[in-house]
Order: sequence, then structure tokens, then C-alpha cells
Amino acid sequence: MQDTQKQAADLLASTKQAIIRAKIPDHEASQVTLQKQAASETFWNDSQSAQTVMQQIAKLERRIKPWRQLEADLQETLELAATGDETLAPDVIKQFNDTKQRFDKLQFQLQFSGPYDDSDALLSIHAGAGGTDAQDWAGMLLRMYVRYAEAQDWAVTMIDESAGEEAGIKSVTFEISGDFIYGNLKAEHGVHRLVRLSPFNSDSLRQTSFAKVEIMPKIDRPDAIVIDDKDLKIDVYRSGGKGGQSVNTTDSAVRITHMPTNLVVAIQNERSQLQNRETAMTILRSRLAQLQSEQHLEDLQNIKGPNQSAEWGNQIRSYVLHPYKQVKDLRTRHETSDAEGVLDGDLGEFIKAGLSLN
Repeated sequence: MQDTQKQAADLLASTKQAIIRAKIPDHEASQVTLQKQAASETFWNDSQSAQTVMQQIAKLERRIKPWRQLEADLQETLELAATGDETLAPDVIKQFNDTKQRFDKLQFQLQFSGPYDDSDALLSIHAGAGGTDAQDWAGMLLRMYVRYAEAQDWAVTMIDESAGEEAGIKSVTFEISGDFIYGNLKAEHGVHRLVRLSPFNSDSLRQTSFAKVEIMPKIDRPDAIVIDDKDLKIDVYRSGGKGGQSVNTTDSAVRITHMPTNLVVAIQNERSQLQNRETAMTILRSRLAQLQSEQHLEDLQNIKGPNQSAEWGNQIRSYVLHPYKQVKDLRTRHETSDAEGVLDGDLGEFIKAGLSLN
């Protein structure tokens, strides 16, 4: 078992180094501070703030526990191997192989070092140039991302959706929750292009359609991205489309315009104006955070509004269904002929290739 003992010792040393790189001691200190807050007698007087703190504690626990458990298991493996008892060899080898797999999986997360990489993500899809075909294409992208998220055991929550006139969607915004969601998905941000025989005209002509995908870190804490009230124009109006009676007969819909960047967020999904305003502000903060990161700025005042439109020349990835089948990322050059598989949610290799752009 000497080989296993040496391998376990080397892996334990690597794990201790990785724990420092993953800032686990810092996370533990933050967790202790938050737990002291939670122990206060007045903690639950502000239920919304308390829930936020409890969510932060749970998030820190998800970061800390896997690394510390791995460290403890490797220490146990090393101690068992050091006994020299050959009857334990099969169990020791099995335990070491298990910890090695867990280390490789955890080490993968170390590349997520951006300021928002460990955040949940808001994903918006907007149909671009291409009419009904583009709206149908936006619907196909929605299905693709939801299927990919569900395959990773990530939680998906719909926030707002505008149905297409004949098919698909005009736009949709939904939340994806889990570990390092924004870090995993941020390279998907951009224009996606589809080439196929159109199912929406009698001649089945080849049609090129575009849709814009926005990936934003979810910023639901007002103190994380501070927005000056004087920079906001807030309009309320009557909701339309599907919904209960109170949705359609009251001025519950909210449109918020961030005047310095001309970013507009409109939400009408919730039943109350207050809920719609809170959701719209979360999305606005998230979009500003994404722009701030994209433009490498420290000051919000210098952010410029987005100018990338969903049309020819701006695409990051092309999906071709006719005259041949191919999906190709124009930045990483990663490609596959299994277009149907990708559209069914098999995005793993494209996501992995996109991480090299971080």
C-alpha cells in the first residue's frame, strides 16, 4: 500500500493548497460572523433581511463542506494506508479513488474567480431579426437551456415571458440557481444564429434567424450594486396577456428605465406592483453588474449601454440545420455535427470550451 499512501499524501497536500485558493478559511470566518447575527434575539424582526442572511449561511456551507470533508477523508485514507495492513488495501484503494474523483470535481471550480462567478444567473432571450422564425428560434433556445440546466440538477424559475405572435417567444427571462451558475454560463452571452428550412412558409425556403442571449449574475441585494434613484424613470401600467383578474385590471406592471445607459426592464408577471418593481430592480442591478464586468469598470457611472443587436455579424455561435448539420462557436472554434443533440440540451462541451474565454 506504499504507492497508495504516497498518492494520498500528495493529494492531501494538493487539497490543503486548494483550500487556501478556494478561500475556505475566509468563507468560514464569514460564516461564523453570520451565524452570530442569526443567534441574535432580534434577528427575525426583519424577516426579509433574516432570510437573506440564512441563504448566505447555506451558500457558504455548500462551499466549505465539500472541501473540509475531502480533507478529512484523505487524512483517514492516509492513516489507514500507514498501518501497512494489507487486508485493508482494497478498501483504502477504493476510498482513495473516490477522493481523487471528488478532488478533480472540486478543483474544476477553482477557475471561477470572477467577482460574480459563484452567483445564480438570470438568463434572458430576445428574438431578433427574422420575424416568426426568430421567435420560434428564441423558443428553441429556451428549451435548450432549460434542458441543460435540468440535466445539471440546477433549479429553473420563470420570471417573465412574452409569447410570440404565431410561434415561440418574443422574449423570456428566467433564473437558474445552483453552484457557480454565472461562472459556468457567462460565455453564452451574445447573439445566436440559426440556419434552417423555414417551417413557416409554403416554399420551405432557407431562413436565417437570430436571437440574443443575456447572461447576468443575479444581484438581489441593493447594497451590491447601488443605483441612484435620480437615474431611474419608473412607469406603471396595466398588465396584459395571461394572468388572474387582478393582474389584468390593475396598474401592477412596472417599467424601469436606467437613464444613463438607457437600459429598460419591464415586468408584469407578478400580481402586485411592489413585487414587479422588486423583480425589475433585481434584473436591472444584474444587467448593470454584467455590463460593469464586461466593460472592466470599477465605477458604475462610466458604464455604456449595450449596443449589440441580434442580427447578422454579431453572432457568437451558429446552428446550421440545412444544407448540413453543424453547431460552431465562432470564438472558441469548438464545433459538432450533432446539432439535434445540442438543441436538446447537450451543451456540455460548448460550456467547457467557453470557460477558456474567462
